[in-house]
Amino acid sequence: MDNTQLFDGIEFLKTLSLIDFLMFFIYLSLIFALRTFLVFLLQKSFTSKRFKERIFPFVEDLLNWLAIYGAIFFFLFYFSEEQWLFYPFYETDGIQVSVFLIVVVAIAVSFAGRLVRALNRYVMPFFYAQFDVDATTGYTINRLLYYIVMFIALALGFTTVGLDLTALGVIFSVLGIGIGFGIRNIAANFVSGIIILFERPMKVGELVEIDKNIGQITKITLRSTVIETLKNGTLIVPNQYFIEQIVKNRSSAKLFARVVVSVAYGNDTQKVEHLLLEAAVAEMQFVPGIPNEPPDVRFINFRDSSLDFIVEVRVVDVEMKEQLESRIRHAIADIFIKNDIKLAEYPVTKEI
Repeated sequence: MDNTQLFDGIEFLKTLSLIDFLMFFIYLSLIFALRTFLVFLLQKSFTSKRFKERIFPFVEDLLNWLAIYGAIFFFLFYFSEEQWLFYPFYETDGIQVSVFLIVVVAIAVSFAGRLVRALNRYVMPFFYAQFDVDATTGYTINRLLYYIVMFIALALGFTTVGLDLTALGVIFSVLGIGIGFGIRNIAANFVSGIIILFERPMKVGELVEIDKNIGQITKITLRSTVIETLKNGTLIVPNQYFIEQIVKNRSSAKLFARVVVSVAYGNDTQKVEHLLLEAAVAEMQFVPGIPNEPPDVRFINFRDSSLDFIVEVRVVDVEMKEQLESRIRHAIADIFIKNDIKLAEYPVTKEI
Protein backbone atom coordinates (compact mmCIF):
# COMPACT_ATOMS: atom_id res chain seq x y z
CA MET A 1 0.00 0.00 0.00
CA ASP A 2 1.16 3.54 -0.72
CA ASN A 3 1.96 5.77 2.23
CA THR A 4 0.15 8.81 0.78
CA GLN A 5 -2.72 8.78 3.26
CA LEU A 6 -6.09 10.12 2.21
CA PHE A 7 -7.80 10.25 5.63
CA ASP A 8 -4.89 10.90 7.95
CA GLY A 9 -7.05 12.50 10.64
CA ILE A 10 -9.47 9.58 10.95
CA GLU A 11 -8.06 6.68 12.93
CA PHE A 12 -9.68 3.73 11.19
CA LEU A 13 -9.29 5.26 7.69
CA LYS A 14 -5.69 6.34 8.00
CA THR A 15 -4.39 3.31 6.09
CA LEU A 16 -6.39 4.23 2.98
CA SER A 17 -4.05 5.84 0.45
CA LEU A 18 -4.94 8.22 -2.36
CA ILE A 19 -3.32 6.00 -5.00
CA ASP A 20 -5.32 2.97 -3.86
CA PHE A 21 -8.46 5.05 -3.98
CA LEU A 22 -7.78 6.30 -7.53
CA MET A 23 -6.73 2.87 -8.82
CA PHE A 24 -9.97 1.39 -7.52
CA PHE A 25 -12.01 3.83 -9.60
CA ILE A 26 -9.88 3.14 -12.67
CA TYR A 27 -10.55 -0.60 -12.34
CA LEU A 28 -14.22 0.15 -11.71
CA SER A 29 -14.39 2.19 -14.92
CA LEU A 30 -12.84 -0.72 -16.82
CA ILE A 31 -15.58 -3.07 -15.56
CA PHE A 32 -18.38 -0.83 -16.84
CA ALA A 33 -16.47 -0.06 -20.05
CA LEU A 34 -16.26 -3.81 -20.69
CA ARG A 35 -20.01 -4.14 -20.09
CA THR A 36 -20.70 -1.30 -22.58
CA PHE A 37 -18.37 -2.86 -25.17
CA LEU A 38 -20.07 -6.27 -24.89
CA VAL A 39 -23.53 -4.72 -25.33
CA PHE A 40 -22.32 -2.80 -28.39
CA LEU A 41 -20.70 -5.96 -29.80
CA LEU A 42 -23.92 -7.96 -29.39
CA GLN A 43 -26.00 -5.25 -31.09
CA LYS A 44 -23.65 -5.19 -34.07
CA SER A 45 -23.13 -8.96 -34.33
CA PHE A 46 -26.76 -10.10 -34.08
CA THR A 47 -29.22 -8.02 -36.10
CA SER A 48 -32.16 -10.41 -36.34
CA LYS A 49 -35.51 -9.20 -35.04
CA ARG A 50 -35.99 -12.31 -32.89
CA PHE A 51 -32.65 -11.76 -31.12
CA LYS A 52 -33.37 -8.06 -30.44
CA GLU A 53 -36.88 -8.68 -29.12
CA ARG A 54 -36.41 -11.90 -27.10
CA ILE A 55 -32.76 -12.69 -26.40
CA PHE A 56 -31.00 -9.32 -26.23
CA PRO A 57 -33.08 -7.85 -23.33
CA PHE A 58 -32.24 -10.92 -21.22
CA VAL A 59 -28.54 -10.80 -22.11
CA GLU A 60 -28.41 -7.06 -21.43
CA ASP A 61 -30.00 -7.55 -18.01
CA LEU A 62 -27.51 -10.32 -17.27
CA LEU A 63 -24.56 -8.11 -18.22
CA ASN A 64 -25.94 -5.32 -16.01
CA TRP A 65 -26.15 -7.77 -13.12
CA LEU A 66 -22.60 -8.96 -13.69
CA ALA A 67 -21.26 -5.40 -13.96
CA ILE A 68 -22.99 -4.08 -10.83
CA TYR A 69 -22.37 -7.04 -8.56
CA GLY A 70 -18.93 -7.59 -10.04
CA ALA A 71 -18.07 -4.00 -9.10
CA ILE A 72 -19.37 -4.50 -5.55
CA PHE A 73 -17.49 -7.76 -5.03
CA PHE A 74 -14.37 -6.20 -6.54
CA PHE A 75 -14.72 -3.40 -3.97
CA LEU A 76 -14.82 -5.96 -1.15
CA PHE A 77 -11.86 -7.91 -2.59
CA TYR A 78 -9.74 -4.83 -3.38
CA PHE A 79 -10.03 -3.42 0.14
CA SER A 80 -10.19 -6.78 1.91
CA GLU A 81 -6.94 -6.11 3.80
CA GLU A 82 -7.97 -2.65 4.94
CA GLN A 83 -8.85 -2.16 8.60
CA TRP A 84 -11.62 0.38 7.90
CA LEU A 85 -13.66 -2.17 5.94
CA PHE A 86 -14.24 -4.30 9.04
CA TYR A 87 -14.04 -1.54 11.65
CA PRO A 88 -17.23 -1.78 13.79
CA PHE A 89 -19.27 1.42 14.05
CA TYR A 90 -21.30 -0.04 16.88
CA GLU A 91 -22.28 -3.38 18.37
CA THR A 92 -25.83 -4.54 19.10
CA ASP A 93 -26.95 -7.95 20.34
CA GLY A 94 -23.47 -9.31 19.72
CA ILE A 95 -23.44 -8.09 16.08
CA GLN A 96 -20.61 -5.80 15.07
CA VAL A 97 -21.89 -3.46 12.38
CA SER A 98 -19.17 -2.47 9.91
CA VAL A 99 -18.90 -1.18 6.35
CA PHE A 100 -18.49 -4.77 5.20
CA LEU A 101 -21.75 -5.87 6.88
CA ILE A 102 -23.65 -2.88 5.50
CA VAL A 103 -22.41 -3.59 1.96
CA VAL A 104 -23.36 -7.26 2.25
CA VAL A 105 -26.87 -6.34 3.45
CA ALA A 106 -27.22 -3.81 0.60
CA ILE A 107 -26.18 -6.53 -1.87
CA ALA A 108 -28.78 -8.91 -0.46
CA VAL A 109 -31.62 -6.34 -0.61
CA SER A 110 -30.65 -5.20 -4.10
CA PHE A 111 -30.34 -8.78 -5.31
CA ALA A 112 -33.80 -9.61 -3.93
CA GLY A 113 -35.29 -6.70 -5.87
CA ARG A 114 -33.56 -7.61 -9.12
CA LEU A 115 -34.40 -11.29 -8.68
CA VAL A 116 -38.12 -10.69 -8.22
CA ARG A 117 -38.13 -8.33 -11.23
CA ALA A 118 -36.45 -11.00 -13.36
CA LEU A 119 -38.92 -13.59 -12.06
CA ASN A 120 -41.87 -11.37 -12.99
CA ARG A 121 -40.42 -10.61 -16.40
CA TYR A 122 -39.10 -13.96 -17.60
CA VAL A 123 -40.70 -16.74 -15.51
CA MET A 124 -44.18 -15.71 -14.38
CA PRO A 125 -45.55 -15.11 -17.93
CA PHE A 126 -45.13 -18.84 -18.65
CA PHE A 127 -47.23 -19.72 -15.57
CA TYR A 128 -49.88 -17.16 -16.53
CA ALA A 129 -50.08 -18.60 -20.04
CA GLN A 130 -50.30 -22.14 -18.62
CA PHE A 131 -53.19 -21.31 -16.28
CA ASP A 132 -54.96 -18.77 -18.56
CA VAL A 133 -54.34 -15.83 -16.23
CA ASP A 134 -55.26 -12.56 -17.96
CA ALA A 135 -52.69 -9.78 -18.31
CA THR A 136 -54.27 -7.50 -15.70
CA THR A 137 -54.43 -10.20 -13.02
CA GLY A 138 -50.85 -11.15 -13.82
CA TYR A 139 -49.77 -7.54 -13.48
CA THR A 140 -51.47 -7.27 -10.08
CA ILE A 141 -49.78 -10.48 -8.89
CA ASN A 142 -46.40 -9.20 -10.09
CA ARG A 143 -46.75 -5.91 -8.23
CA LEU A 144 -47.89 -7.57 -5.00
CA LEU A 145 -45.09 -10.14 -5.22
CA TYR A 146 -42.52 -7.38 -5.68
CA TYR A 147 -43.78 -5.32 -2.74
CA ILE A 148 -43.96 -8.36 -0.41
CA VAL A 149 -40.44 -9.54 -1.29
CA MET A 150 -38.96 -6.05 -0.91
CA PHE A 151 -40.73 -5.52 2.42
CA ILE A 152 -39.32 -8.79 3.77
CA ALA A 153 -35.83 -8.05 2.39
CA LEU A 154 -35.75 -4.57 3.91
CA ALA A 155 -37.06 -5.84 7.25
CA LEU A 156 -34.37 -8.53 7.38
CA GLY A 157 -31.74 -6.03 6.29
CA PHE A 158 -32.65 -3.56 9.03
CA THR A 159 -32.67 -6.35 11.59
CA THR A 160 -29.26 -7.62 10.45
CA VAL A 161 -27.58 -4.24 10.95
CA GLY A 162 -29.11 -3.94 14.40
CA LEU A 163 -31.97 -1.52 13.74
CA ASP A 164 -34.93 -2.13 16.05
CA LEU A 165 -38.06 -2.21 13.88
CA THR A 166 -40.26 -1.63 16.93
CA ALA A 167 -38.39 1.56 17.75
CA LEU A 168 -38.56 2.62 14.12
CA GLY A 169 -42.31 2.04 14.16
CA VAL A 170 -42.70 4.30 17.18
CA ILE A 171 -40.54 7.00 15.58
CA PHE A 172 -42.49 6.89 12.31
CA SER A 173 -45.77 7.00 14.23
CA VAL A 174 -44.70 10.15 16.07
CA LEU A 175 -43.42 11.71 12.85
CA GLY A 176 -46.63 10.69 11.11
CA ILE A 177 -48.69 12.81 13.49
CA GLY A 178 -46.61 15.86 12.67
CA ILE A 179 -46.37 15.44 8.91
CA GLY A 180 -49.65 13.63 8.36
CA PHE A 181 -51.31 16.63 6.80
CA GLY A 182 -48.33 17.18 4.56
CA ILE A 183 -48.36 13.65 3.15
CA ARG A 184 -52.12 13.06 3.05
CA ASN A 185 -52.11 13.22 -0.75
CA ILE A 186 -49.36 10.59 -0.91
CA ALA A 187 -51.34 8.37 1.46
CA ALA A 188 -54.51 8.92 -0.57
CA ASN A 189 -52.68 7.97 -3.79
CA PHE A 190 -51.24 4.89 -2.08
CA VAL A 191 -54.69 3.69 -0.92
CA SER A 192 -56.17 4.51 -4.34
CA GLY A 193 -53.44 2.42 -5.97
CA ILE A 194 -54.35 -0.58 -3.79
CA ILE A 195 -58.04 -0.13 -4.71
CA ILE A 196 -57.21 0.01 -8.42
CA LEU A 197 -54.98 -3.08 -8.26
CA PHE A 198 -57.60 -5.16 -6.42
CA GLU A 199 -60.95 -3.87 -7.73
CA ARG A 200 -59.53 -3.31 -11.24
CA PRO A 201 -61.92 -0.58 -12.42
CA MET A 202 -59.35 -0.12 -15.17
CA LYS A 203 -56.61 -2.37 -16.43
CA VAL A 204 -53.21 -2.22 -18.08
CA GLY A 205 -53.70 -1.99 -21.84
CA GLU A 206 -57.07 -0.21 -21.72
CA LEU A 207 -57.77 3.14 -23.37
CA VAL A 208 -58.88 5.98 -21.10
CA GLU A 209 -59.59 9.67 -21.63
CA ILE A 210 -57.92 12.17 -19.27
CA ASP A 211 -58.59 15.89 -19.83
CA LYS A 212 -59.47 15.25 -23.50
CA ASN A 213 -56.30 13.17 -23.96
CA ILE A 214 -56.89 9.56 -25.00
CA GLY A 215 -54.12 7.13 -24.11
CA GLN A 216 -53.31 3.56 -23.18
CA ILE A 217 -52.55 2.51 -19.60
CA THR A 218 -49.07 0.99 -19.56
CA LYS A 219 -48.31 0.76 -15.85
CA ILE A 220 -50.15 0.96 -12.52
CA THR A 221 -48.10 1.50 -9.37
CA LEU A 222 -49.20 2.17 -5.80
CA ARG A 223 -48.74 5.93 -6.25
CA SER A 224 -49.54 6.71 -9.87
CA THR A 225 -50.68 5.36 -13.23
CA VAL A 226 -48.68 5.80 -16.44
CA ILE A 227 -50.62 6.55 -19.62
CA GLU A 228 -49.04 6.69 -23.08
CA THR A 229 -50.80 9.11 -25.43
CA LEU A 230 -50.32 9.33 -29.16
CA LYS A 231 -49.42 13.02 -29.39
CA ASN A 232 -48.82 14.33 -25.87
CA GLY A 233 -46.25 11.83 -24.66
CA THR A 234 -46.45 10.09 -21.30
CA LEU A 235 -48.95 11.16 -18.62
CA ILE A 236 -48.19 10.23 -14.99
CA VAL A 237 -51.54 10.53 -13.22
CA PRO A 238 -51.92 10.26 -9.41
CA ASN A 239 -54.14 7.31 -8.52
CA GLN A 240 -56.41 9.51 -6.41
CA TYR A 241 -57.60 11.15 -9.64
CA PHE A 242 -59.14 7.89 -10.88
CA ILE A 243 -61.05 7.36 -7.62
CA GLU A 244 -62.38 10.91 -7.23
CA GLN A 245 -62.92 12.00 -10.85
CA ILE A 246 -65.08 10.68 -13.69
CA VAL A 247 -62.74 8.91 -16.11
CA LYS A 248 -63.97 7.71 -19.50
CA ASN A 249 -62.88 4.17 -20.34
CA ARG A 250 -62.67 4.00 -24.12
CA SER A 251 -61.71 0.32 -24.39
CA SER A 252 -65.22 -1.15 -24.37
CA ALA A 253 -66.88 1.82 -26.12
CA LYS A 254 -66.78 2.41 -29.85
CA LEU A 255 -64.34 5.09 -30.97
CA PHE A 256 -65.54 7.79 -33.36
CA ALA A 257 -63.95 10.57 -35.35
CA ARG A 258 -66.10 13.61 -34.59
CA VAL A 259 -66.22 16.95 -36.40
CA VAL A 260 -68.58 19.73 -35.24
CA VAL A 261 -69.50 22.35 -37.84
CA SER A 262 -71.35 25.62 -37.18
CA VAL A 263 -73.00 27.37 -40.16
CA ALA A 264 -74.74 30.73 -40.34
CA TYR A 265 -78.50 31.21 -40.30
CA GLY A 266 -80.00 31.35 -43.79
CA ASN A 267 -78.21 28.23 -45.10
CA ASP A 268 -80.33 25.32 -46.31
CA THR A 269 -79.98 22.81 -43.44
CA GLN A 270 -80.92 19.81 -45.61
CA LYS A 271 -78.29 20.80 -48.15
CA VAL A 272 -75.67 21.31 -45.39
CA GLU A 273 -76.40 17.86 -43.97
CA HIS A 274 -76.14 16.28 -47.43
CA LEU A 275 -72.80 18.02 -48.14
CA LEU A 276 -71.35 16.93 -44.81
CA LEU A 277 -72.33 13.33 -45.52
CA GLU A 278 -70.80 13.55 -48.98
CA ALA A 279 -67.51 14.90 -47.58
CA ALA A 280 -67.30 12.18 -44.91
CA VAL A 281 -68.02 9.33 -47.35
CA ALA A 282 -65.42 10.65 -49.80
CA GLU A 283 -62.65 10.87 -47.19
CA MET A 284 -63.35 7.45 -45.65
CA GLN A 285 -62.07 5.84 -48.85
CA PHE A 286 -58.56 7.24 -48.24
CA VAL A 287 -58.15 5.81 -44.74
CA PRO A 288 -57.14 2.10 -44.78
CA GLY A 289 -58.60 -0.22 -42.17
CA ILE A 290 -61.65 1.90 -41.39
CA PRO A 291 -64.79 -0.10 -40.36
CA ASN A 292 -67.37 -0.58 -43.09
CA GLU A 293 -70.04 1.50 -41.38
CA PRO A 294 -71.79 4.56 -42.87
CA PRO A 295 -71.02 7.95 -41.33
CA ASP A 296 -73.62 9.67 -39.18
CA VAL A 297 -74.49 13.35 -39.75
CA ARG A 298 -76.91 15.16 -37.40
CA PHE A 299 -78.28 18.66 -36.90
CA ILE A 300 -77.63 19.01 -33.17
CA ASN A 301 -78.31 22.55 -31.98
CA PHE A 302 -79.56 26.10 -32.51
CA ARG A 303 -77.35 28.87 -31.17
CA ASP A 304 -77.67 32.66 -31.14
CA SER A 305 -75.55 33.01 -34.26
CA SER A 306 -75.13 29.50 -35.64
CA LEU A 307 -76.67 26.17 -36.61
CA ASP A 308 -74.59 23.27 -35.31
CA PHE A 309 -74.01 19.94 -37.09
CA ILE A 310 -71.91 16.96 -36.12
CA VAL A 311 -70.22 14.33 -38.30
CA GLU A 312 -69.34 10.97 -36.71
CA VAL A 313 -67.39 8.15 -38.34
CA ARG A 314 -66.49 4.87 -36.66
CA VAL A 315 -62.71 4.31 -36.30
CA VAL A 316 -60.53 1.68 -34.63
CA ASP A 317 -57.80 3.72 -32.89
CA VAL A 318 -56.77 7.23 -31.87
CA GLU A 319 -54.33 7.67 -34.76
CA MET A 320 -57.03 6.87 -37.30
CA LYS A 321 -59.44 9.20 -35.48
CA GLU A 322 -57.11 12.22 -35.68
CA GLN A 323 -56.15 11.52 -39.29
CA LEU A 324 -59.75 11.18 -40.45
CA GLU A 325 -60.96 14.26 -38.54
CA SER A 326 -58.30 16.36 -40.29
CA ARG A 327 -59.22 15.01 -43.73
CA ILE A 328 -62.95 15.59 -43.14
CA ARG A 329 -62.33 19.20 -42.07
CA HIS A 330 -60.36 19.85 -45.27
CA ALA A 331 -63.12 18.26 -47.35
CA ILE A 332 -65.85 20.29 -45.60
CA ALA A 333 -63.99 23.55 -46.15
CA ASP A 334 -63.59 22.76 -49.85
CA ILE A 335 -67.17 21.61 -50.43
CA PHE A 336 -68.66 24.58 -48.54
CA ILE A 337 -66.71 27.03 -50.73
CA LYS A 338 -67.94 25.31 -53.90
CA ASN A 339 -71.58 25.37 -52.72
CA ASP A 340 -71.52 28.87 -51.15
CA ILE A 341 -72.26 27.65 -47.60
CA LYS A 342 -71.40 30.31 -45.04
CA LEU A 343 -69.85 29.38 -41.70
CA ALA A 344 -71.13 31.06 -38.56
CA GLU A 345 -69.41 34.28 -37.54
CA TYR A 346 -68.57 34.60 -33.87
CA PRO A 347 -67.83 37.93 -32.18
CA VAL A 348 -64.12 38.63 -31.83
CA THR A 349 -62.92 39.58 -28.34
CA LYS A 350 -60.21 42.23 -28.40
CA GLU A 351 -57.60 42.35 -25.67
CA ILE A 352 -57.21 45.71 -23.94
